[in-house]
Amino acid sequence: MGSNEQLLKKELEELQKQLGKKQKFEDALSSLKSLLRLHYPSASPSLRKTFYSVVCRVATVLKTRYIAPGFWLAGLGLFQEALLLTSDSTEKEHLKNCIAQAKEHLDQIENPPDVSQNSGYLFEGHLTVDPEPPRPQWLVQSNILNSMATLQEFESSGRPVDNNTIETASNLLGELMSNFDDMIPEIMEMGSTAPRVPPASKEVVAKLPVITITEEILAELGKDAECAICKENLVVNDKMQELPCKHRFHPPCLKPWLDEHNSCPICRHELQTDDHAYESWKEREKEAAEERKGAENAVRGGEFMYI
Repeated sequence: MGSNEQLLKKELEELQKQLGKKQKFEDALSSLKSLLRLHYPSASPSLRKTFYSVVCRVATVLKTRYIAPGFWLAGLGLFQEALLLTSDSTEKEHLKNCIAQAKEHLDQIENPPDVSQNSGYLFEGHLTVDPEPPRPQWLVQSNILNSMATLQEFESSGRPVDNNTIETASNLLGELMSNFDDMIPEIMEMGSTAPRVPPASKEVVAKLPVITITEEILAELGKDAECAICKENLVVNDKMQELPCKHRFHPPCLKPWLDEHNSCPICRHELQTDDHAYESWKEREKEAAEERKGAENAVRGGEFMYI
């Protein structure tokens, strides 16, 4: 029985290697599904873990490499089969997520978003134009404060109030009231030691380089190299997104992290954000740190001269 399981594990390892080859992917999934149905019910805990590991690898390969509906349909069938067989609650939850992602991907292919709506056209025959994006909160607040300063200056000068000034004051009051709830937290944060850390800039994230793992890169990283987020071992042809600190992650793994954070999950190297207040605070902190360092050096220099 032990030798049979060893042979099965070797077969599963071979199938896992074939997942990275586009022409063999569907055949590998078909074989894996057959082995799962045939051997999983009577398999030892160790072999079951091997089965589950290969199924997880299928999910990772689909998310990072393939978009063809046939591949995702094959993956969906495998996930559903594994869900029926496993009794582990954690594995069940993960497989349910894999099934949901596969169905979502297939639904997007079958029902692409309707881009034929007239909202983006100047008139029939013209190119579409995107709607004007909302102004960032820092810009809204800056405009309000600048307008208030202008009005105060106008009032202190003693000049007669004209209709334009009245209209400006009215618009200012309306904008101030509509943004009041958003401005209060910003004002409160100004007095705190550090503002809330925002997520990374969408533009910066979109420009992060994506590399393909080659035999040479894998040999350099070592056979146990893995994505630090999903903990899946890297294989040749994996797509990896590289941060400025040179740490690499699967793009689908990295995106949710950078949607909430602005730093590398490993070394905490920070990326630029879209938050003007936070970036200004960072600049002030950097300048303050340089001033403190300069003062320390000056003191040390004085002590040296004393000696």
